[in-house]
Amino acid sequence: MITIENYYQQISSIEFSKLPEVVQKGRDYVDKVTQHGRDWSPYHSSEAIKKVIDIYLEKLNELSLAPTKPPSGNGKQSKPAKQPTPKKERPQKQPTPKAAPEPTQPATLVERIPEEIRFIKRFVNLNGKTKTKDEILRFLNSLQKSILEKRIRKTSPYAEQVLFIQDKLVTVHNTMGRSIKIELKPDTVERLAELAKSEKVMPSVNFIKRYISLNGKAGTKEKAKQLLAQINRALDKGKIADNDTYTSEIHTLKKHLKAYIVNKSSKTLEIEKTELNGLQGLLGCSCQLYHGLDGSPEVMNSMDFANMRFNTIGLTGKWYDLIGDPSTNFTAMVFGKPKMGKSYLCVDFAGYLARHHGKVLYVAREEGLDLTLQTKLNETNVQHPNLFVAATLPENLSQFDFIFLDSVTKLSLNPDNLTHLRRSYPTKSFIFVFQTTKSGNFRGANSFQHDVDVVIEVPEKGKAIQMGRFNQGGEMEIFLNQ
Repeated sequence: MITIENYYQQISSIEFSKLPEVVQKGRDYVDKVTQHGRDWSPYHSSEAIKKVIDIYLEKLNELSLAPTKPPSGNGKQSKPAKQPTPKKERPQKQPTPKAAPEPTQPATLVERIPEEIRFIKRFVNLNGKTKTKDEILRFLNSLQKSILEKRIRKTSPYAEQVLFIQDKLVTVHNTMGRSIKIELKPDTVERLAELAKSEKVMPSVNFIKRYISLNGKAGTKEKAKQLLAQINRALDKGKIADNDTYTSEIHTLKKHLKAYIVNKSSKTLEIEKTELNGLQGLLGCSCQLYHGLDGSPEVMNSMDFANMRFNTIGLTGKWYDLIGDPSTNFTAMVFGKPKMGKSYLCVDFAGYLARHHGKVLYVAREEGLDLTLQTKLNETNVQHPNLFVAATLPENLSQFDFIFLDSVTKLSLNPDNLTHLRRSYPTKSFIFVFQTTKSGNFRGANSFQHDVDVVIEVPEKGKAIQMGRFNQGGEMEIFLNQ
């Protein structure tokens, strides 16, 4: 019997070249994951890796323990007639493992699919499809953002696959034209597809999410009936086991759904706020995703609030030292006297954001699209496919993640205009650049300063000071790396 304890001793006498291709790939997979037996910790720490290796060992044991061919005797006329039969039978039996590469064991049920698995699925789905250069870049940017924000870590059991995907995307983007048809090797697709199928969201969690999505919406009785019927079928078929973490919540959901369906006067499925918050807390409290909580604060239990996850940009290096790590829809104002370096600071920051965090628009109304701006772009070395420049503010900003307005004074924007911009694009980040008076104060109403998250002043040539809420007192030398 071959186990992980005796694996490398036992396989030393096996001729893998005569075994099915799927088994040969299994051997290569074990060598790669364990570093040829030097480190079996991935097997013990990752349920997905353990499943793949266990399936491989099971198949290897089946083949290695099968009866061997009987030895040849002295009779030359009778035995040649018997030998062709096993020769014909063996090729007929071998295609079975080749035709069924999918895991025979059920996927691990989880509350949330890991970030790495999501990207692996997305990468596998590229196979055979034609994608534009911009689509490949968006995929690459979102992957790098997850890595920078440490949602994907080096210690991840899927770190090797993530780095492989990143390298492939970079190579494709740098060598492709306007578009390209993605063609992955069959063994790559097979290997990654197995991992993509190794984890699956718990049925109970999916039902809770669907239930929450009905909250407060009119005309949902048919959907409520369908949801109740599907929950009952899942319970009857044992898809939601008695020891499921959310069994009690599922039965509570059933009572609410029945009451809503039976009561003809009920127009909407209304869930008590405390109960709604509790359900969202169980699911990681992604409150903004669900109807009824976005845009209006709710009373929450402090334990639920303490466990909430807020998305931050993931700033690093000198930008983290200056600003901290603001949310993904932060606002900032930058002001200082002329020739002190505020535009250099903003152009440099725009280039950093374009390289690491998304699409950036720099509206250079102060200077326009002239030699001065070109010189700053070249001196800061920030040219990037994700960085766009304009002399005026476009009507549609939906394609950009970060918008720099240089300057608010030249663009003739007042506090109401900026509020309207922020409300029109609530997921975008805005960086407002202000001119200053002779005394050094920014031009405009005081409400500007109170309405933003980050306030950066350039009080003297080449020095920036941050007075915002994320990293109070942060400082930076603007021309240090110029």
